[in-house]
Amino acid sequence: MTPRTAKQFEAIRNSRRAQIMKTALELFAENGYQGTSISKISSRAKISKGLMYNYFQGKEDLLKTLIGEGINEILDLFDPNRDGVLTPEEFKFFINEIFSLMARKRKFYKLYFALMMQPSVRILTEQKINAVIAPMVSLLTDYYRRKNEDNPEMEALLMGALFDGIMLNYVFSPGNFPLDQIKDLLIKRFI
Repeated sequence: MTPRTAKQFEAIRNSRRAQIMKTALELFAENGYQGTSISKISSRAKISKGLMYNYFQGKEDLLKTLIGEGINEILDLFDPNRDGVLTPEEFKFFINEIFSLMARKRKFYKLYFALMMQPSVRILTEQKINAVIAPMVSLLTDYYRRKNEDNPEMEALLMGALFDGIMLNYVFSPGNFPLDQIKDLLIKRFI
């Protein structure tokens, strides 16, 4: 048997890291952040507790990484060409993609909303979330300003609350929430 290459080791490392994160997401969503220990995560991920610390400094680091990667995924969809101007076409693209993301990553959003309901845990991720929300609100405000809306700041905040509400309804009642129809109505009304 030949020794593994650096590329193979990197692939193994990435695979293990993804498995840890997937397992943590499932457990955080099932049991809450406080009800999930590193021991539970390592046991379900089928790796040693000590090996967990080769990937993450601890449970808080793991949580911040999960939330950070999920939030960055949303941010990457917003203003995709990174020119600082949100066009109607880009906004429509964002709506289509965020609805697709919601459907694919329901567990992530279930975790996100469960965490937002826990003030002591929200503090751990608040800085990252605010760092993402602020530029999005600014781009939306500029978007509504260019559309000559009377109160572009409130329009931007309303849109953010609308997305949160849609996500919340879908996460907790996916079978009773017609995601595609809501998406089409949102595009028709706001683009």
